[in-house]
Amino acid sequence: MKISLNWLNEYVKVPDLPGDLQAFCDKLDLTGTGVEEVAVAGEGFDNIVTGQILSKEKHPDSDHMWVTKVDVGDEKLQIVCGAQNFEEGDHVVVAKIGAVLPGDFKIKKAKLRGVESCGMNCSERELGLSDSHEGIMILPKDAPIGVPIADYLNLSDTVIDTEITPNRPDCLSVVGCAREIAAIYDVKYKNPLKDMAEKLKKCEFEKASMPTVKIREDERCPRYTARVIKGVKVGPSPKWMVERLNAMGCRSINNIVDATNYILYLFGQPLHAFDYDKLKSKSGKVDIVVRGAKDGEKFKTLDGEDRVLTSDMTLISTPDKAVALAGVMGGENSEVDDNTTSILLETATFSPAHTSRTSRNLALISESSMRYERRVDDADIEAISAASAALIVELAGGKICSASGTAKDSIVDAWPIKTKKNRLDFRVERFQKMMGADIKSSFVTKTLKNLGCEVIGTGKILKVITPTFRPDLEREIDLYEEVLRIYGMDKIESTLPKSAKRVGVRTPDQRLRSVLNDTLISSGMHETVCYAFAEENDGKLMGQDKPVELINPMNAEQKYMRQSLIPGLLRSVAYNTNRGVADISLYEIGVVFSARNGQQLPRERQKVAGVMSGKAINNAWNNKVADFDFFDAKGVVENILESLNIPKVKFKETDLEFLQPGRACEVSSKGTVLGWIGEVHPQLASKFEIDKPVAAFELDVKGLIASSSDFGNCEEISQFPGISMDVAFTVDKSVTHETMMQRITSAGGNLLKSVQLFDVFESEKHLGKDKKSMAYSLEYNNPEKTLTSEEVEAVHSKLVEKVCKSTGAEVRK
Repeated sequence: MKISLNWLNEYVKVPDLPGDLQAFCDKLDLTGTGVEEVAVAGEGFDNIVTGQILSKEKHPDSDHMWVTKVDVGDEKLQIVCGAQNFEEGDHVVVAKIGAVLPGDFKIKKAKLRGVESCGMNCSERELGLSDSHEGIMILPKDAPIGVPIADYLNLSDTVIDTEITPNRPDCLSVVGCAREIAAIYDVKYKNPLKDMAEKLKKCEFEKASMPTVKIREDERCPRYTARVIKGVKVGPSPKWMVERLNAMGCRSINNIVDATNYILYLFGQPLHAFDYDKLKSKSGKVDIVVRGAKDGEKFKTLDGEDRVLTSDMTLISTPDKAVALAGVMGGENSEVDDNTTSILLETATFSPAHTSRTSRNLALISESSMRYERRVDDADIEAISAASAALIVELAGGKICSASGTAKDSIVDAWPIKTKKNRLDFRVERFQKMMGADIKSSFVTKTLKNLGCEVIGTGKILKVITPTFRPDLEREIDLYEEVLRIYGMDKIESTLPKSAKRVGVRTPDQRLRSVLNDTLISSGMHETVCYAFAEENDGKLMGQDKPVELINPMNAEQKYMRQSLIPGLLRSVAYNTNRGVADISLYEIGVVFSARNGQQLPRERQKVAGVMSGKAINNAWNNKVADFDFFDAKGVVENILESLNIPKVKFKETDLEFLQPGRACEVSSKGTVLGWIGEVHPQLASKFEIDKPVAAFELDVKGLIASSSDFGNCEEISQFPGISMDVAFTVDKSVTHETMMQRITSAGGNLLKSVQLFDVFESEKHLGKDKKSMAYSLEYNNPEKTLTSEEVEAVHSKLVEKVCKSTGAEVRK
């Protein structure tokens, strides 16, 4: 929600403004209204000034262009202009060289058909002020010369873009923001609604038959009102309204449409103006019907698009045709245009749920739909309708139709469902204990009244009646929150919770996450957080099916929940690579989702995954570092398994289709599969626009917890020296390192303390076909005495004999 401080200042005087804007923004942040951006309106009008046409001559090489001499105060400019609506002496708006118009159109010195032009005489559309482009913008005769147009049109304004949470629809208006700010600063504010509505009585009325309104399903439309204004003249809006709308980021269209937009921003109530004559049936009557659409029904909206509707969508219609998509957009067949002379003014409330689904399913999100889906208050609709009708008459003329010829009968009001006010108790002592602060009852009463509540009583229990424009105030605790945020959460002293004879400890999940983070960071990796949403093909790329689909996705590209952490991490690799980051080591600990047959809610499992691309360290003059590969990822996983004391780990070759064949394995402990490690297949990497090797792993956190133990095996450091012996076995290529380790450790007995593979050699010439040599370094130690060479030789010989017998190996000489 954009807040124009110029407009806001009409209804509330903020103590911090205009001096300390930062303090004002900080105050909004601390009370729950996030400030996203502060923009100074008028900054985009640099080098655009008022000027006067001194001369106007025909272009020597054009039948429709003029060569003008324009006084802009500090200089006189020659400008070639194609407009036809000006004369010598007219005051105009001039964009000088260096100005940048909307659309990033830069004004430069140029030659137009051989004649030099040093600027541009501007139309309203070229300045972004309205859609008017019949000619250049003509200013009043008394307009000064050489004045920046932002100052002349009073476009200099500070606009604050705020983040309004979905539970605060009351703040989606200037008046709502004024009420909120007045409560924050404990000052008075002015609501102009009553005075604006009173102006209706001064309008001219015409006695006429009124339209009828029928609501077929009350839940879809709790209230619908209609007024008819005849004899209007569609035209441009006055300067003051254009200024207000421009500050809110809305372009001026015409006086009728602008009036409805003005009321929307001022009070938060969407309106829609129909061309009344286009609603008439053959008999000349107008009957409004609010109904559900039919599945497959087609309707052309104002933007010229043919929409295919569903029965969940709501239509405003006549007995003959649909004329508007309720709460979202009007229809092309009832649009107000330059020929319109009579309008029907709709002021209504529609179902938030239906509006939300309609706007998202049709990708038609507007200022109106945004307010309707958060809920529009139905209590003030009649007064807002009166204020709007009076404003339209002021801007476009006309007479307001009435059944009796008076203001009383000038509205048709169907109100089947009235919003009820909530009545709540506020227990002051309970509030003080819960907040941990001595907040006085008088402050509570004053704050709630400032926020629009009625407060009855002064004792320990206050009776509070909440306003209908605050649908979020449903429980006593909601009132506590309101008082606390105005009081200031920063004023509450931080205290530790009291807990007799208890010691706070981390949960097993928290301890595991801490160990995982410490281990991964010490392994040279960096934590990242990716979206839990996924694209449709992500699961297929990872060999998974049946993704969990979102009912109400944020966008069409991310309408599924992720089944693996890897696609998100690969996107991070691509993002960093495209921005010149060559060496990438990222990990994430997050939740993945899978569908459960016959159940609505998906299954959630926590995973830890990592990707490695590039190098661990930079190349040096004397050391060329290899790129990350399978073994680097395996080393990180081994660090995780060791830090969690997971026993009997096995790495078994796997053939997952998204990993490189021969460079992938499954990780398990005691028969429980923990996850996988591998190098990403180039075909998968290319899907994410990655053209270099990526090593990756993904482990199941629940499996890690189940397999881990709090303490590892501890052994006293031996006081006696060990003896190392090397041995090389020639084995079949099919024999794995894992098999050799199992055989060696089994045959070594208690004296064998460590085994290390230090060489693998393959040569058909020296070893034979399908053979390889695997060389190991074995360390023997006895913690009780110093071993002799004879003792070690005896144990070593038995070990070699058993390994050769069990694996078919031969000792390589």
